[in-house]
Order: sequence, then structure tokens, then C-alpha cells
Amino acid sequence: MTIEAPFFDLGDLSFDVASEDVHAAREKDWFVRTNYGIAVLRYAEASAILKDRRFQQGTARWPEQNGVHTGPFQEWWGKTLLALEGEDHTRIRRLLFPAFKQRPVAAMAPRFQALAMELIDGFAPRGEVELISEFAEPYSSRVICGLLGLPDGEWPQVARWADDLGKSFGVNLKADLPRIETALDGLHGYVNEVVAERAARPTDDLVSRLVAAQQEARLSADELGVALVFLVFAGMETTRNQLGLALRTLLAHPDQWALLAQRPELGRNAVEEVMRVNPTVTWITREAVEDVELEGLRIPRGGIVQLLSHATGTDPRAMAETGFDITAARPMHLGFGGGVHHCLGHFVARIDMAIALPLLAIRMPNAVPDGPGEWLPASGNTGAIRFPIRFDAETRHPGQIELPPPTAW
Repeated sequence: MTIEAPFFDLGDLSFDVASEDVHAAREKDWFVRTNYGIAVLRYAEASAILKDRRFQQGTARWPEQNGVHTGPFQEWWGKTLLALEGEDHTRIRRLLFPAFKQRPVAAMAPRFQALAMELIDGFAPRGEVELISEFAEPYSSRVICGLLGLPDGEWPQVARWADDLGKSFGVNLKADLPRIETALDGLHGYVNEVVAERAARPTDDLVSRLVAAQQEARLSADELGVALVFLVFAGMETTRNQLGLALRTLLAHPDQWALLAQRPELGRNAVEEVMRVNPTVTWITREAVEDVELEGLRIPRGGIVQLLSHATGTDPRAMAETGFDITAARPMHLGFGGGVHHCLGHFVARIDMAIALPLLAIRMPNAVPDGPGEWLPASGNTGAIRFPIRFDAETRHPGQIELPPPTAW
């Protein structure tokens, strides 16, 4: 193994984690060095690290790695589920988990489908759409509002805050910090109002259940506010971005787009295949809790390791065929992380996208990008800012479309 590995600047706004340079480096060795620590490029090594108890979640140091050492964002970030470890992480996750289990999320599938059809009705007769503003953003925002019990009509403002706060996942974090902290303040204020309302008039929703937990001293008021802000912005931002990336990938493979329309039961597999080759979360972070030696490479205690999602998902050592195929059975991609920090909302993302993608394919035949669109940097969390698409205009409404019921992943 070559210890003198190449160096990649993951913070460079022009760097592409899916570039041929990354693929070439993967063929030479299983890792490279970066300004954010060691980056793992191969599936087997990345999977092993996710299961290795000598590593913990490393995202707590993300603000510090980007030169943000103080301030409201840095303080808030350190209290989120992404940063917590041990008993506090387990306790808060246990309180949130029931709302994100497969059964309650699957029960919302008819609402997700009705919402997707409502949004598509607005542009299908035109034969064109700006995907992000007309579908991905309202869809992901209204799904999260429904899940948490927030008023549906307030989604536009919630989405604006979530969009700005989502920039905290990007490699331009420090430059975006004023906008991030303004959004954080606005979303915290909104969440506090919702909490006060639920304390006075509880209903059957997640916020009311968390307020009850706080009143029973199982959750502090600060923990409640931090958790709700994090759920709103993370749930909305990642799904919105992944929908844009999914359409970009599917439209680059017209045969797969047409197949998805013909066989909507492939929606579930399409989600997994898109996340394998074009994930919004371009790397998963871990930190060594003790000195670790991996295949001759020493990672000291506190060392940061980034698991590059695209490179691992397209590693030919793990994937017999690395081309894009929504019918293929693959090893599980790493886009939702693993271990105790496995993405809490993965069932929400999987089910709402598995519903949305076939409906879009059915009602947008022969879709093609209408220009290049506008995209976030292809490093850090990525996705579309604008993505215009044209397709054959719908001349007759299809009525209710039968989709297969959500099934276990």
C-alpha cells in the first residue's frame, strides 16, 4: 500500500467528489489525504469503519474544520444529534425514533402521493417545470411539516429558513455564516412559538409528544428546541437536494426514466440506485476515539476520516456492474451512514422519494433538462439550486395512479 497518498482539497468550491481524479486515486489505493482528514474511497474499507467501535461520529468538529470556533451556530451544532455521543445521544434519539419508524411513516404514504399529484398538476399541462421551486422544495417541506404537525400553510417561510440553514452542510460554511445564523435564529423563534402552543393545546403529533417528554423532565427545553430545528432543516434540505440529483441522474439515462414510468414498483430501487451514484451527502464523517491502524495506515486518536459516498458506491470491487440500473440488486450504499448515527429519517426520505419519482416519470414523459440549471458545489452536501426541465405536455389528467404499497427495506 502506498502511504504517500494523493492530496485532495475537499473545500475547493470547484472540486468534484465524483471526478475521474477521484476514480483514478481509488484504483491506486483505498484512501487519500485531504484538508478534512483521511478520505476513504473503497466500499469494503468504508463499510468496515462504519461498524468499527474505535470510531465515533466526526461531524461535531465540522464548524471548527471550517474556521468557526464560536458563535450561536457553533454552539447549536454541538448540541445536535449529529454531534452528540453517548447517553445524551441515545436518550434524545430514543424519544424521536417512534415517529420515524417504518410503520408510521408508511401510513403517511397516501398523503405523500396526494401531495405529489397536487404539485405535478400545477405544471404537467405546461410541459415544463423548474423542478426545485415547483416540486422538490414544496414537496419536501410539506412532508416534514406534516410529519411534525406544523401548519401546512407555513411551509414557504420554514423552507426559506431550512434552505439557508442547510448551507451549514456546505464547504462554503464560513462565508455563509451570517445567513446561516439569521436562519437559525428565525427557525428557533418559530419552533419556540409552536412548542408554546402545543404546551397549551396538545395534539396528536411529534411536537406534542416531545413537549410532554420535556414536561416529564426527559428532555430539557433547550434540547427540545435544538432537536426540532435540526429535524426541520435536515429533513427538508436533504430530500429536496436528493430529488434534484435523482432527476438529473434519471434524465441522463432516458431508458431508465421510461422504465420507471412503465414499472412504478421500481421507485424504491430507483431511490437506492440514485443515492449510490449521485448522493446529496457526498461524505460521511467519523473520528477515531483511540489510535487506530488500518491496513498499515495509522490514524491517531482524534483523527478525522471522511467516507466518500460516490467513490464507495461506485467501487468496482464491490459492484459487479457500476453502471446505472434501477433494476439491479446492489450492496447497500452508505448514503444514510451507519451504526448508532444511522440517519434517523431514512424511512421518510426513502418512502417519500419512492412515491415521488415514479409519479414524476409517469407524468413527465420524454423529459430532458432545459439548460444546465444551477448547482451547489459538488463537494460537501450538494444538489440543485435551479433545475429547469421540459417534457411532453399532459393533454389528459391520468386520475388516480396506483402505486405499490411501501414495503420493508
